[in-house]
Amino acid sequence: MTEDKLGRMMTEYQDMPLRDVVFHTLRKGILRGDLKPDERLMEIKLADRLGVSRTPIREAIRMLQLEGLVINIPRKGAHVAKITEKDLKDVLEVRAGLEDLSVRLACERITEQQIKMLRNASERFAEAALSDNEKLIGLAEADEAFHALIYEATRNDRLVQMLNNIKDQMYRYRVEYLKDAGSHELLVDEHRKLCDDLEKRDGDAAAELMHLHIQRQEEYILKTLISN
Repeated sequence: MTEDKLGRMMTEYQDMPLRDVVFHTLRKGILRGDLKPDERLMEIKLADRLGVSRTPIREAIRMLQLEGLVINIPRKGAHVAKITEKDLKDVLEVRAGLEDLSVRLACERITEQQIKMLRNASERFAEAALSDNEKLIGLAEADEAFHALIYEATRNDRLVQMLNNIKDQMYRYRVEYLKDAGSHELLVDEHRKLCDDLEKRDGDAAAELMHLHIQRQEEYILKTLISN
């Protein structure tokens, strides 16, 4: 993770107390995959990167330990917690339910303009996925933007809020899945089919495809967990 990116992340929380700014910055870095599973969190290095003293770093790490995102290894210090099977299943189980509801509502409520925007987002993802110089984070953000348009099309603010509450957790698994270059062409195809289903107002087909979309993500990440 570059210092510049870490600094930009801090600005998102600048109205909070310093300890909370550091906590949310490191938390987001972990969930988005910028701080890698099993990566050591060195207080001096992080303090230097963020331009703060070691005290808020130490406090933030303790808070992250309470969330289970950081573990303390004897004689080795604090490390980013690895993805566990239970965490993965818990988050994707919630996501599957919310995404099912999202595509069904979107099929009923999406406008022609929103369908056009969704197709444009689908093609932006395709361009990123099929390019020779693809960047993982940019690809993940393009995927996230595509799904965000579906959420917006539901016109249900509570549902959007619930999805935003697990946005960072979903992002961590999204990045892991996109490490599989073999999935990219399949994801492009799935996005395009979702656009078709939404335009046809076929809620059952869209929900079935979304379920498969998430199931494949879970299966791939579980496979990598086992192999590691």
